[in-house]
Amino acid sequence: MKLARDTWLIFQRQMLLMVRSPATIIFSLSYPVTYLLLYAPMLKRALQHDGVTSYAQAYAIYVPGLLALMAFLDGLFTGFALLAEIRSGVIERARVTPVSRVALMLGRALREVATLLAKAVLVTILALPLGLAVGLGDLMYAYLLLALLSLVSVSLSYGVTLWLNSQAALGPMIGTISQPMMLLSGMLLPLTLAPLWMINVAHWNPFYWATNGMRSLFTGSPGASVVWESLLIMVGVAAVGMTWSVRLFARSVR
Repeated sequence: MKLARDTWLIFQRQMLLMVRSPATIIFSLSYPVTYLLLYAPMLKRALQHDGVTSYAQAYAIYVPGLLALMAFLDGLFTGFALLAEIRSGVIERARVTPVSRVALMLGRALREVATLLAKAVLVTILALPLGLAVGLGDLMYAYLLLALLSLVSVSLSYGVTLWLNSQAALGPMIGTISQPMMLLSGMLLPLTLAPLWMINVAHWNPFYWATNGMRSLFTGSPGASVVWESLLIMVGVAAVGMTWSVRLFARSVR
């Protein structure tokens, strides 16, 4: 109970800080909206060999990939905010309070998840008049996968940040991690366009499974095996990632 209460307190505080700087949320929506309006319309012709004959089909494939991209990139860059708090002494002051070390990390991570889901709702609403059609139940299930994907990305970013503890090294490390993982997840384009060796490598990427699971839900196939497989994979990876990052965090604030 104490962990849940402490996590809620940290989460509330972090959300309050986010609300006080709405420009951050507004500017972070610029690239998904740009991709939605200027990139997605080209997919109808690009995916014709996969049987895509309408904009509704194209957006059903692209929108879940775009949401996965938002969760992945936004999560990876949260490490800079954590490092800034460590350098400014915010974490140092928080550690003298009776608040759980786990809650200090988990509350911040859940703030990122909640913010992402709010942006995902806005992007989904914008995609509806463009041709997107998805059932409410399938959409809620997809958002659950998206939340887990965000949690994995945030925990990875926090862990790498605490491990490096260097702003100069964090940027290149994120770039090194993000590019291959993003390309091997099929977020922007399905990996049906890729050679077989790339697909085989992608099977080891948890973000590949989450993206494909969300696509199955958006295309009205909630019973597909990739949906429950992606859910199990993301739950397991999120648990491992948060455990790793929380242990590094607890060790660093002693």
